[in-house]
Amino acid sequence: MSDSEDLGTGIYRQEAAELVQSIEAGLLALEKNPDDGDRINAVFRDLHTVKGSGAMFGFKELAEFVHEFETAFDSVRRREVPVTSALIEISLQACDHILRLLDDPISASAASKSILGSLASCLYGGGPVAETVPEHNTNQPAVSLDAPSVNGYRVKFHLAPDALIHGHDPEVLLNDLRDLGPTRVRALVEDVPPLDRLDPTKCLMGWEVEISGEINPTEIDAVFLFTRDTMNLDVSSLAAGGTIEVDDIPDDNKVADFSLATTTSNIAKTTGNTMRVATDRLDEMMDRVGELVIAEARLQALAQSSGDATLMAVAEDIQRLAAGLRDSTMSIRMVPISSILGRFQRLIRDLSGSLGKQMNFVTCGEDTELDKTVIELLADPLVHILRNCADHGLESAERRLAAGKPATGTIELVAEYAGAEVVITIRDDGRGLDAARIRSRAVEQGLLSEDADLPETDLYRMIFEPGFSTSSAVTELSGRGVGMDVVKRTIGSLRGQIDLESEPGHGTTVRLRLPLTLAIIDGLLIEVGGELYTIPLAAVEECVELPAMHKSERSTSSFLNIRGGLVPFLRLRSLFDVEVPPSDYQKVVVIASTGARVGLVVDNIIGNNQTVIKQLSPLHAGLKSFSGATILGDGSVALILDVAQLVASGRAIENASRRENVA
Repeated sequence: MSDSEDLGTGIYRQEAAELVQSIEAGLLALEKNPDDGDRINAVFRDLHTVKGSGAMFGFKELAEFVHEFETAFDSVRRREVPVTSALIEISLQACDHILRLLDDPISASAASKSILGSLASCLYGGGPVAETVPEHNTNQPAVSLDAPSVNGYRVKFHLAPDALIHGHDPEVLLNDLRDLGPTRVRALVEDVPPLDRLDPTKCLMGWEVEISGEINPTEIDAVFLFTRDTMNLDVSSLAAGGTIEVDDIPDDNKVADFSLATTTSNIAKTTGNTMRVATDRLDEMMDRVGELVIAEARLQALAQSSGDATLMAVAEDIQRLAAGLRDSTMSIRMVPISSILGRFQRLIRDLSGSLGKQMNFVTCGEDTELDKTVIELLADPLVHILRNCADHGLESAERRLAAGKPATGTIELVAEYAGAEVVITIRDDGRGLDAARIRSRAVEQGLLSEDADLPETDLYRMIFEPGFSTSSAVTELSGRGVGMDVVKRTIGSLRGQIDLESEPGHGTTVRLRLPLTLAIIDGLLIEVGGELYTIPLAAVEECVELPAMHKSERSTSSFLNIRGGLVPFLRLRSLFDVEVPPSDYQKVVVIASTGARVGLVVDNIIGNNQTVIKQLSPLHAGLKSFSGATILGDGSVALILDVAQLVASGRAIENASRRENVA
């Protein structure tokens, strides 16, 4: 197989997987609204695309399976068979089987007959899938279609000249037309030039196909669903000899936005809008932009030190262009969270069946975008959290009714922007966390001493400890204590934070705060003891002067009074064990994370800068106060402060003070 064929097969695998996700989403939507004709047509179109492209790229077993699946689903499209939960269930199993056929067509093909048999039983009460059209037969005897008593249609079509380049196979279309009934095919070669002027990459032939029999015009519609906007198509009745207009098709048989007569004037509307780019190329591009930002900072420093007005003007232009390129590159990498929400709809549906609980999954903010890398790594933590909500959080219908709740539990996932972060909130209206049980299990597993006095918020966070579980038995879904530990580690690797709230009897809320990107951020450059550090600017709320009463490091108070509110503060000089004398005018940078605030006492505030994040080496990865490093314009290195860890330290000071006051 050539490199181009390998590339084409890889692209088809990606597109087929995306189409299967689209089919799943359509099926799940149909389960809630069985009469949604547009959704039925969308599922049928996706199946048709998977089948046609699969045959073109040599996935014979997959194409044959999807052909049968499509034929069966056509009965739904014709309103001959209603949409039922049983039909959705077996159709979802068929979607899973399509993915298996993509990965290992030979081994997976053995299960095709069983799934198609179940589909047939669901639709027709047993027996093979009812074929509404005959099998392919390229050797059919020519049928006289000129007799006025014979019904049928004459289809003449010319594909766009670049159809072959874009992967359209005329043979697939001809075979689909043959499926509709006895056919006679004639090639139209009037536009084919002499051999010495022939371009083999262009599709210059046309075809005239005469089909006899009782045929619904929408069947012809379905054949050309994915090529109609870039081709010339003419369909006429064999008996009348006239062209079919869209108005001649009954309303209930129309497919959205389809015209049986199209022209090449539509070609420009559908070509060149999007293109696929390998992720590693985007990663390399972001790395180059990061290096450009560092070089731009060096140029800016040189220009300022030289005092040359011309050089400073050029440096400002480079700074503006680099910032624009950075923003454009980052926007290219942004992916809506809706790209992974489809699998969660399926997950909740499957959990509802396996756990015997009635569940409703609600999403909001599907258009919220995150960096592609963040999206990919976020999928597994969200799966663990949703499984916990379904298994541990929601009660059975009987218990919910006894507690005065609706029988159907609700799990809600909301994504929204918060400055330079995205906040993803997952909440359920279940039983909530049992603090006493969590404490008991933590003591049993040696994670907590019996005399330890933890506030409920810290006690709830015990569920993120490795090996911790409140389940008394190991089941398929829970009991091994690894799920939430994975969540904590993954979110931590993304420089995110987790906030957990629970109200007994009313539900639990898990809130994830994640950076929009992992590559370049805006930072606030500060100085402590002659060393420079960077604080993510998105976490900075305000900067204030350190009051005189707190300037002495011997001061016993650890709180600032900012406009009537007490804010705990940390002296970074003490945290970093700095021996250099402090500045006479120390500042306090107030940062916030997960709803909590803490002040950081620094010697000087230098200003804002674009921060290219570099990961720490494995030797320094255990330093809890730092999340990374960046290279400054003069070539020196500045460590990036870990906001979550510093806020947690401030919260510990606040909790200790409260306990002292209570005592």
